[in-house]
Amino acid sequence: MKAAIMYGPNDIRVEETEKPACPKGGLLLKVKAIGLCGSDIRNLTTDSRKGDYPHIYGHEVVGEVAEVSPEITTYAVGDRLYVYPVEHCLKCEACRSGHSENCENAGDYANRQGGFADYLPVPPEQLNADAVYPIPDGVDYNSASLGEPLSSVYACQENVNVTLGDTVVIIGAGPIGCFHAQLAKIRGAKKIIMIEINDKRLETAKQFGVDHIVNSTKEDPIEAVKRLTGGKGAEKVISANPSTAAQSQAVFMAKKGGIIVFFGGVPKGALTEIDSNYIHYNSLWIYGHYGANSMQVQKSYELAISDAFPTEKFITHVLPLSEINKGIELTRTGEAIKVVLLPNEE
Repeated sequence: MKAAIMYGPNDIRVEETEKPACPKGGLLLKVKAIGLCGSDIRNLTTDSRKGDYPHIYGHEVVGEVAEVSPEITTYAVGDRLYVYPVEHCLKCEACRSGHSENCENAGDYANRQGGFADYLPVPPEQLNADAVYPIPDGVDYNSASLGEPLSSVYACQENVNVTLGDTVVIIGAGPIGCFHAQLAKIRGAKKIIMIEINDKRLETAKQFGVDHIVNSTKEDPIEAVKRLTGGKGAEKVISANPSTAAQSQAVFMAKKGGIIVFFGGVPKGALTEIDSNYIHYNSLWIYGHYGANSMQVQKSYELAISDAFPTEKFITHVLPLSEINKGIELTRTGEAIKVVLLPNEE
């Protein structure tokens, strides 16, 4: 099969490799579409595996069942499936308390073969948990691939209760920031303010329900938020970017009693300088978000494939897997919102 294999930072080669066997008790998926995620780009362009190469990344996977282990009766060759990359055991304390995003026995998808390949083995651990969902007739593979990136965004906004009448500030107009804007509008937010350093991304973000755009290199973003909220600040501020400076500024954009979300991971070892007195005296809540629980994974997928979510606006580029490096560059420059790659196609 063909696969996009990482041999080191910025060294991704699309080449022939051995087709994986169908795992015992599992199935082999023919990958029909896979999203290119910001975390994929970070992993592919840095020494993410500390010399442990070669490796195949990719986790926003949808496809068609190519082979099934003989003892499996719940799936058949030809079934169309969305495979969430992390299986939750649904038995540990975290899972039983409704926080399966913190599952103590969650699968480590970073250390098994990913979906930037013609075929992906799906082990029984995933089949027997909560990680595999059917794709209904009439839903295309590209749209279904947005289920995974939407899951964490959906979980975040459900957890902090973005709701009717809220003013929401989003810092970072990348793909995830645009997901946040669209979902906040669907949930009833009254005003959405997008902050970004790239004018092209800001203009693009307008189509996702953004009411005001702010280029933080051209005006003070804190003053801009105060101006746009009558001096009060926003109910919710979501920092969806890898900048510690943005996290520091986010605190001052929230109204008294507001919630600040640190959604984007920052470089390891980086420390964020925060005015804890300001947090204390303004009764602010700081929330770090990562992942989604089992029900949020399901509900976000159902939203992604519904008519309520405009998947066609998010997917700006569809490329063969052989052009993965082009997809990385399109995303990094801000020209693309969401790139979907098609293995098994030229």
